[in-house]
Amino acid sequence: MSELYGGIEAGGTKFVCAVGTGPDDIRAEVRFPTEEPEQTMAQAVAFFAEQRRKEGGLTAVGISAFGPIDPNPESPTFGYITTTPKAGWANTDLAGTIGRALGVPVGFDTDVNGAALGEWRWGAAQGLRNFVYFTVGTGIGGGGMVNGRLMHGLIHPEMGHMRLPRNPEQDPFAGSCPYHGDCFEGLAAGPAIGKRWGQPAETLPPDHPAWDLEAHYLAMALHNVITVLSPERIIMGGGVMGQAHIFPLLRQKVQQSLNGYVQAAAILHNIDDFIVPPGLGSLAGVLGSIALAQQAVG
Repeated sequence: MSELYGGIEAGGTKFVCAVGTGPDDIRAEVRFPTEEPEQTMAQAVAFFAEQRRKEGGLTAVGISAFGPIDPNPESPTFGYITTTPKAGWANTDLAGTIGRALGVPVGFDTDVNGAALGEWRWGAAQGLRNFVYFTVGTGIGGGGMVNGRLMHGLIHPEMGHMRLPRNPEQDPFAGSCPYHGDCFEGLAAGPAIGKRWGQPAETLPPDHPAWDLEAHYLAMALHNVITVLSPERIIMGGGVMGQAHIFPLLRQKVQQSLNGYVQAAAILHNIDDFIVPPGLGSLAGVLGSIALAQQAVG
């Protein structure tokens, strides 16, 4: 019998749990809202316990979580969600609670690093050693790989909270981030679009001025990442990027912003293959979590 792995994409809005070994072998999947920590973690544990009974075993579980988190295995708070603005979830021992309840090893990382790992294994980042994955949805997060390793450091990347210039005359919206106001997430995440324009982002037509402004902020952030990290590809996921018309706008504005300074064919001539959607689509996060589980046991 082949080994079976569990994956949890722990988002601020919903949890996605699955068991399997990869994109061609997902045995079961469940989605439920992110409620209070005790209730939500209990639902996840119950799902995996049921699947273990059905399948005859569970080797490990991987968790890709909203954050900030503590991903350092040497830290006493490894596996915790730390200073999140998500009500009730600050200082929650997510990985430890799941691991103890199921009695299996747990791989743990940010939601974007997890999705990046999934894309590297099976999706749009296959064969690359340096790339960035962004998710633009309820929040904004960025992660990826440098020299073939997921990005970690003091904690982990928080690319959604880089500061971007804002012209108050062109955009009087002061931002929605409770920590930084008009940081990248505060200006360009889904809730910021909704608050600025008075209606949800997904209801705005393609020719609405919201999308030109959104592409502007996205392009400034990507300009920063390109000049700092020099990635071989940038993958743009999340609900806001589900608006297909934003990709051509974004690519054009990145080229305009860089203004020929980065002399790389990928940007100058092949930008459609440089700024891309996830190869795994909406499954990048949970498949990346399965990949984290596989890494947890070597």
